[in-house]
Amino acid sequence: MQQATVDIPNDFSRYPAGRYISDGPYNGTKFRDDFLIEPLKSHRHTVLMFDGARGYGSSFLEEAFGGLVRLGFNKAQILETFEFISNSDPTLPNEIIDYINDAEKGC
Repeated sequence: MQQATVDIPNDFSRYPAGRYISDGPYNGTKFRDDFLIEPLKSHRHTVLMFDGARGYGSSFLEEAFGGLVRLGFNKAQILETFEFISNSDPTLPNEIIDYINDAEKGC
C-alpha cells in the first residue's frame, strides 16, 4: 500500500470550519472530497496531521469523516487507510472515530 501525508493546516487550511460548501471555503465536504475519497478508492495509506490549525469544529469533522460512511465506505476501510496524528489535542482521533461509529449506526 502506498503512503501519503496530508498536513491539514498547510495543505488545506489553518481555519477549517463548517459542514457544507455553503458554510465557507474550508468546509468538511470540501476536505472529504479533495483529500479523503481518493486515498480510500486507491487504497493509499494516508497520515492526516491535525496540529497547527485553529481548531476543528464538530460539524467539520462529522461531515468529513462521518460523511465517508454515508458515501458507502465502512469503518474498517477508513481506519485501515488513515492514521490520525494530533499531538496538540490527543482526544481528536477518538472524536473522529466516534463520528464514524455514529454514522455507521445511522446507516
